[in-house]
Amino acid sequence: MILQALEEIGFEKPTPVQSKTIPHLINSENDLIALAQTGTGKTAAFSLPIIQQLEDYQEDAQCLILCPTRELAIQIAGDIEKFMKYISGFSVVPVFGGEVITKQLRELRRKPQIVVGTPGRVHDLIRRGALKV
Repeated sequence: MILQALEEIGFEKPTPVQSKTIPHLINSENDLIALAQTGTGKTAAFSLPIIQQLEDYQEDAQCLILCPTRELAIQIAGDIEKFMKYISGFSVVPVFGGEVITKQLRELRRKPQIVVGTPGRVHDLIRRGALKV
């Protein structure tokens, strides 16, 4: 299902950062830090292994991705949505400041598997008990 979405997006072969990180993230429990230029496929490099490892029986969010800006949170959440296009029952929710929190609270009640957000809003949601980590 992921492959079908990747084909539609136009992925043909992994970029160098993807070739190095994806196998490590799927096969290891160790952390990884990767550095690559803009446009080299970093989002796919870390999010495809995350999607691969999602479990459909979990009620709480299984993955929290922190981003320094709301724009990056929106972009990453959008990319992940594209990768998950053909996977039913899974969702991603971006959370960030500068927007009314009620919509984001409503989205979190739907139990997304992945939450992408800015540190301030994530902290606020944890403090309110709306996001469990």
